[in-house]
Amino acid sequence: MTRRTFAQVSAAGAAAQTAKPEQILMLVYPGMTLLDLIGPQQVFGYLMGVEVSLVAKSKDPVTSDTGVRVLPDKTFAEAPLAPDILFVPGGGRGTVALMSDTATLEFLASRGKNARYVTSVCSGSLVLGAAGLLRGYKATSHWAVREVLPSLGAELVNARVVEDRNRITAGGITSGIDFGLKLAARLRGDDYARALELTLEYDPQPPFRSGTPEKAPPNITAQARQMYAPLVKAAHASAARARQSWHPQP
Repeated sequence: MTRRTFAQVSAAGAAAQTAKPEQILMLVYPGMTLLDLIGPQQVFGYLMGVEVSLVAKSKDPVTSDTGVRVLPDKTFAEAPLAPDILFVPGGGRGTVALMSDTATLEFLASRGKNARYVTSVCSGSLVLGAAGLLRGYKATSHWAVREVLPSLGAELVNARVVEDRNRITAGGITSGIDFGLKLAARLRGDDYARALELTLEYDPQPPFRSGTPEKAPPNITAQARQMYAPLVKAAHASAARARQSWHPQP
């Protein structure tokens, strides 16, 4: 990092600290995938001048899909009405169930209409879609379920991170760090995000290079698609139920 870059990064951080803290709401719910949440949260935690809150229906511990428990900071009622960032992580069956959870969808719709950025990682975009927040926007999701997005009014894009106006959605699980860094660049500038990337030593070198259906051996991809088939079917059903509850789009 050059002196000039360091000065720019320091200035951005100092300016953020003196301004009113930006409010980041990160939804947590039973069955979520922890890395969907923690990847972006780690990046947000290194930003100066933000207040990151884990939000849920209640403050009871929330159990992730691997059994790790997370303690929410705020309930829906306590969350600010106009957050700077609204974020939803993904998961498996817990996420599909959330697509039909009226209280959660109403919370997301109410905060999403006033949020500066509406965001997700992995299948969290399906929950945003079920809340009616992706109609007319380009979006992505985990490769196994992204085919559901068009039925929720979104324009599907096969990319690791998709940005469309104030909607930012990311692909499966590990893309949460990519998403976090891109959003950090929007909030604090490219050099600040570069410094965070260096701090995280984020330099992926996957040992098998089979992280997408296009790169994995055909037999591995076929097995994975077969494994996910029941989840995809359930997601389509939840999407159909969500559409029935939508109000006409303004």
